[in-house]
Amino acid sequence: MSHIAGFLAGITASMGLGGGFILIIYLSFFKDISQSAAGGINLLFFLPIALVSSVIHIKNGLVERSIIPAICIAGIAGAGAGVLLMSFLDEGILRKLFACLLVFVGLRELFHKSNI
Repeated sequence: MSHIAGFLAGITASMGLGGGFILIIYLSFFKDISQSAAGGINLLFFLPIALVSSVIHIKNGLVERSIIPAICIAGIAGAGAGVLLMSFLDEGILRKLFACLLVFVGLRELFHKSNI
């Protein structure tokens, strides 16, 4: 089962859809790991890939360099706020919030007009 989850996460990540949601679902529902721990594991897998992707995009001139510091500060602040909020929420509520996020993102992707 873990091979299937890894395969699906890799496929969706390579399509730009983000494979982290598959990893979180697999870890929290099939391996009975808490939602917060699954999110942390997902973050550990995400960071090196994000670093490599960022370097490639910067090298190809696809990133506006002037906004990098602001985005980094906002990202760190958002992550800190998320961790703080997560420490106050019940595991069941975290699971429901994550499910709502998946539904919202799925519906947005389904009905969002592409400019391509």
